[in-house]
Amino acid sequence: MFDLVIHLILIIISVCVAYPILHVTAIAFSDRYAIMANEVSIFPKGFTLESFTYILEQGKVFRAFGNSVFYTVLGVFINVAMTVIMAYPLSKTDLVGRSVLMKMILFTMFFSGGTIPTYLVVKELHLLDTVWSLVLPNAVWTMDLIVMISFYQSIPGSLYEAAYLDGASEFQIVRKVAIPLSKASIASIALFYFMGHWNSYFLPMLYLFDQKKYPLQLVLRSMLLESSGTTSGASVLAETALTPTGVKNATIVLIMIPVLLVYPFAQ
Repeated sequence: MFDLVIHLILIIISVCVAYPILHVTAIAFSDRYAIMANEVSIFPKGFTLESFTYILEQGKVFRAFGNSVFYTVLGVFINVAMTVIMAYPLSKTDLVGRSVLMKMILFTMFFSGGTIPTYLVVKELHLLDTVWSLVLPNAVWTMDLIVMISFYQSIPGSLYEAAYLDGASEFQIVRKVAIPLSKASIASIALFYFMGHWNSYFLPMLYLFDQKKYPLQLVLRSMLLESSGTTSGASVLAETALTPTGVKNATIVLIMIPVLLVYPFAQ
């Protein structure tokens, strides 16, 4: 009976999660008449690829996609490297000053410098309009750091002692003992970092000025605003027999695809 209740709850949750995704995807592949008549549920009506064609015909989309991939890969690499290296010494209870360091780190979970002070710091470091403005100020996320610290602490101390007896240095222990045993935890935080970088549009909008450096989310967002809010964008859609709703949902689908491809590999 307990298993039956749990399965029913999970089925309901799955339906609640899957329905909006299927609905958005169906609208993205439906023609304008079905969309305007509000006839689309979870299956496309009047299957068409015109919304995707309209988006992909914009040359800046492919360049922005490449920018997003580059920013995400570089950001995740820096995030994971910094988190893994920083978490190891903080997992040692005998580290001098550990209590003070942990309190300083936890403080950042509840209080931040704010947008304007952070912008001024980035500006003074001459990082504006560069990729480093997107990855260096967020090199370590506190929650992911705590996850790694907790995982390191769960590793049996006897493994560390055996490594010490074999003459291994701290760097060798990290490389040959801690990291190999932490693959699941590293994959988890890497996925969180990936999601954060891939979906980020506020920081690029704040720090990047050259449109050629815009990531995909910022370019698609500007296209979406143009298509739904400006006269020129509306006229373009009218000429191509498209609706702002169709373009919007096609945009969402394009942003979701890389995430859906990455998730299975992180299981």
